[in-house]
Amino acid sequence: MFIERLISGIVLLIIMIGSVVLGGDVLFALVTAISLIGLMELYRVLDIHKTPLAVLGYLATLAFDFCLYFEKKEYLIYVIVVLMLFVMATYVIAYPKYVSSQISFTIFAFIYAPVMLSYLYQLRMLEDGIYMIWLAFIGAWGSDTCAYVVGMLIGKHKLPSELSPKKSIEGCIGGIIGAGLIGFIYATVFKQHIAIANPQVAFTIIGAVSSVLSQIGDLAASAIKRNHQIKDYGKLIPGHGGIMDRFDSIIFTAPIVFLLLQVL
Repeated sequence: MFIERLISGIVLLIIMIGSVVLGGDVLFALVTAISLIGLMELYRVLDIHKTPLAVLGYLATLAFDFCLYFEKKEYLIYVIVVLMLFVMATYVIAYPKYVSSQISFTIFAFIYAPVMLSYLYQLRMLEDGIYMIWLAFIGAWGSDTCAYVVGMLIGKHKLPSELSPKKSIEGCIGGIIGAGLIGFIYATVFKQHIAIANPQVAFTIIGAVSSVLSQIGDLAASAIKRNHQIKDYGKLIPGHGGIMDRFDSIIFTAPIVFLLLQVL
């Protein structure tokens, strides 16, 4: 099991690094594929992944991503509004086939996976995006690694949450400090390529804040699974589960990193 998890993790890492470095069409295709698969995994939770509701979600995902690809951001809100209109029309026409929770989840899952994951591509397309996008991974995977190490070494006080009884307060704090420190080191190494005043301060803040959101994202994904009594969202990534199991933190860090870069 460990070997399987290790190999699949290395393969995933190589694919992500290669796609981020290449950027452009390659990263766009990967993010769109991940978004569609993640959306399907979420729809499968409520058993609507093979229904007209799911088809609307998949089409909206493609429309949303291609608006970004062709730099038509002014149309993004219309994609969401049209999805809402068509989902509600389906609800009415097919009544009583669907219940309100399925209708709500159709919209929620679209925002939760495709829309938030799209910020990976948006980060890469920023000026100096090749350097900025790694902040999303520092806040997610870097934070997770630091939290795990600190929790294993000195974790004594359990996190007051039923969602993850193995996590400790010390581990969470270690993840925040660790991500901030990695952000500082990263900015120090690449500051000559970063068009931001005081990049060390900015990246330290971004690393720490995105770590907090990363941990919330991880617990949010666990909450959905607990509510519906499932262990993993899928089996696409051996030893890791589905796309939503591996990218639950990135979903939260990518948007907050993008936002903080605009502010800072």
